[in-house]
Amino acid sequence: MKSIFEEAAYREVLERLEKIDERTQREWGKMDAGQMFYHCQFPLSLALGRYHMKKPNPFMRLVMKSFRDSMYNDKLWKPNLPTYKPFKVDRPKSFQNEKNKLIALIHDMYGERDKTIWKPHPAFGNLTPKQWGQMQYKHLDHHLRQFGV
Repeated sequence: MKSIFEEAAYREVLERLEKIDERTQREWGKMDAGQMFYHCQFPLSLALGRYHMKKPNPFMRLVMKSFRDSMYNDKLWKPNLPTYKPFKVDRPKSFQNEKNKLIALIHDMYGERDKTIWKPHPAFGNLTPKQWGQMQYKHLDHHLRQFGV
């Protein structure tokens, strides 16, 4: 599994993002590109300690932990997976503004590539730096594929 902490994967994600413009149509789901850029900021902001997600209730934590391994393995996520409620985006978002913010967060995340200690994920618990990097790449890849890039 690729990781956002690997230079080649980091550059690949940025190049693929640049292929999306305001006319790019999604291949599945409900979000337009601006909304997708905004949505993709949540996991990066969470990892960087800039977004604080409430811990899910015990039942949801159990459900989410059952999906933990799928966050950083090589198996692609299927289209139209349900979105965790706090990460849902249903209001219009500025395409360019959200794209710029997402790119800045990706740069910041890559800048943390040598960090060895990460706070536990509120839903998935302790993750290694490798798992954090793979999870971020996998989420971004899923949404880039959503827009055909």
